[in-house]
Amino acid sequence: MNKRVLKVLEFDKVRNRLEAHASTSLGKELVQSLEPSSDYDEVLQRQQETDEAAQIVRLDRHLPLGGISDIRPSIKRSQIGGVLSAKECLDVANTIYGGRQVKKFFEQLELNLPYLKSLAEQITPLRELEQRIKHCIDDQGNVADEASMTLRTIRREIRSLEDRIRSRLEQYTRTNSKYLSDAIVTIRNDRYVLPVKQEYRSIIGGVVHDQSASGQTLFMEPKAVVELNNQLQEKVMKEAEEIERILRELSRDIGEAATLLTENVAALAQIDFIYARALFGREMRAVTPNINNEGVIKMQLARHPLIPLEEVVANDIAIGEDYTAIVITGPNTGGKTVTLKMVGLCTLMAQAGLQVPALDGCTISVFKEVFADIGDEQSIEQNLSTFSSHMTNIVDIIGRVNHESLVLFDELGSGTDPSEGAALAMAILDEVIDRGARVIATTHYPELKAYGYNRKQVVNASVEFDVETLQPTYRLMIGIPGRSNAFEISQRLGLDERIIQRAKGLIGLDSKNVENMIASLEQSKLQAEKDYEKAHEILAESEQLREELLKAWNQFQHEKEILYKKAEEKAEKAVQKAREEAEKIVADLRNRQHQAQFKEHEWIERKKLLDELAPDLTDKQENTETRRTEQRELHPGDEIILTTVNQKGEVLKKVSDNEYIVQVGIMKVKVERKNLQFVGKKKQETENPIATIKGANYHVPLELDLRGERYEDALRKLEKYIDDSLLAGYPKVTIIHGKGTGALRKGVQEFVKSHPSIAAFRPGGSGEGGSGVTVIEFK
Repeated sequence: MNKRVLKVLEFDKVRNRLEAHASTSLGKELVQSLEPSSDYDEVLQRQQETDEAAQIVRLDRHLPLGGISDIRPSIKRSQIGGVLSAKECLDVANTIYGGRQVKKFFEQLELNLPYLKSLAEQITPLRELEQRIKHCIDDQGNVADEASMTLRTIRREIRSLEDRIRSRLEQYTRTNSKYLSDAIVTIRNDRYVLPVKQEYRSIIGGVVHDQSASGQTLFMEPKAVVELNNQLQEKVMKEAEEIERILRELSRDIGEAATLLTENVAALAQIDFIYARALFGREMRAVTPNINNEGVIKMQLARHPLIPLEEVVANDIAIGEDYTAIVITGPNTGGKTVTLKMVGLCTLMAQAGLQVPALDGCTISVFKEVFADIGDEQSIEQNLSTFSSHMTNIVDIIGRVNHESLVLFDELGSGTDPSEGAALAMAILDEVIDRGARVIATTHYPELKAYGYNRKQVVNASVEFDVETLQPTYRLMIGIPGRSNAFEISQRLGLDERIIQRAKGLIGLDSKNVENMIASLEQSKLQAEKDYEKAHEILAESEQLREELLKAWNQFQHEKEILYKKAEEKAEKAVQKAREEAEKIVADLRNRQHQAQFKEHEWIERKKLLDELAPDLTDKQENTETRRTEQRELHPGDEIILTTVNQKGEVLKKVSDNEYIVQVGIMKVKVERKNLQFVGKKKQETENPIATIKGANYHVPLELDLRGERYEDALRKLEKYIDDSLLAGYPKVTIIHGKGTGALRKGVQEFVKSHPSIAAFRPGGSGEGGSGVTVIEFK
């Protein structure tokens, strides 16, 4: 991508803001090297990576990146045999630990994150190396006593010698304090000494190691501790040698794991970099754009990324479908250049894998090159005027532009004679448009207002100006060219009405007509926007009412089924109780003496009569009806119930003595006679048939709500609901399982994945419930 364009559109400021969200120096390094890509597949992958990290951010989960350092220089030194310091070794251990925590974080995360999880899988735990380093080096970066038995012994001897030396010197401070400048024990040249007054040096005796600035105090090592100090220095040297040996061994171990450590660092850098992009997107309230390579840009309520949220004005922008060029006309009242930069910068950000500040569903194309001629290009050093500098840049653009380019012109043709500049601007626009590029240009030349009307690929636009407040609103109006508003502004500022009327009389008739046309277009557009907003509100209210009615209807059906079930259970219990009491009476009668006058078959007949007195329950009624009709001959057109699924259907034809082909819903199946229950002859239709969808209990809702259900109960309900929906002939249905822990969502998706009648499934969109629902499409 052109370096000059990155500078003109201030992409470096975007990088600086992004860098603030990187947690490690590794991530910050990748941020500073970030540039937009012109490869479609690479841009698509970058956006998918950022979107995965955005899912983590939306769940308010924090990626554990603490303790990770850039250990690559240490790894290289260890590979060539260098000895690392204790602090460098500790940084290696902390980075290993941080990588393991990141790997564990993604392993426990119940989200579909293929790119990020593949990066996490590249991290090797290296737990043994970490433990070996932590065993030898403490948290402050010092080699610990436990690093080796030799080091522990040496340090114990050092402490013993230091205690003996201090003890002897403290005797001097107590018994000879009058010879000392201060009754303390201090250290000079790594040896314990006393501060002796100059005049008493011969009395104390020993070796002088230093003196005060005035020369009145000598720091002397008494003869009594010279030998002990010598022994101490020997032990200190041995300690340094042992520490050197330990660090050399640790460095060798680090060098042996250099390849794995390098891979860990690279994976962690990428993860931090991707996560920073998601955090930056949240700060901007940005979204992941839809990427295409067809030159189409469509953004609603898009904002300039570098302007504070409380100040920026959001605008809609669209180019690449109905038209390939936008000409923004009107006076220099502010807003045109900002709009130009906003489109260019959002495009660069999208191609760099960053989210863009606009409404969800925005679309941005991948361009091979983005060209921009923006700002005052006057160059004193090169002795170029503003016009010459602009033209030099435009010549370079025309030499490289093609159908895969986005071109941004600011004040095209300015800096020279107005009539010549306007003509030149139109010729340049014609050339760039003919090459198939996407063009957005700003100009204050009135001649270019008609340009957009005379060319099919071009549309006019302007930045709204409030005449009442004499301030620009910065709202972009597509389809309406800008007008000067000079007369209105002058009148508001108090210019005499006579002068204004005289000025109006001096302008041409064509100019008046154009200005009147523009004013009419502005009023029509504003009224259309108001009507659209009102219609949108009514639509939203209707959608909400529909959802509430659907929810209430589903609740009613659910409660009705529960009441039917309770009533049947209550009736069943009453019948069972009556049967038990009758059994007791019969048993009692049989035990009486006069039982001989009753025949056994009479007892059976009366018991059967008692059973027939029981109320007809749903299941029993169906079973009895099935038994009465199972031997009936069936004919094509007969209405039947397929008892295996309790669904109504129609007999199509008889295959054999015991088999029929029937149609149930959208399915044609061959079944045995015993599984068919005769309902009646097919009714003759006397009027145009009305297609109806019938499922279980003649009503199958378009949504199944499993929230709050136990896992096993939910899957049983899901299986029945899928069958009912298939029989009802629905093309697709929605399963509501909520977000929660994700266990129910996973169970639902595993079930539908293996179902033979399901063509595809996906999570809900932004207006469908997001990851809390699964939308199923049937074959």
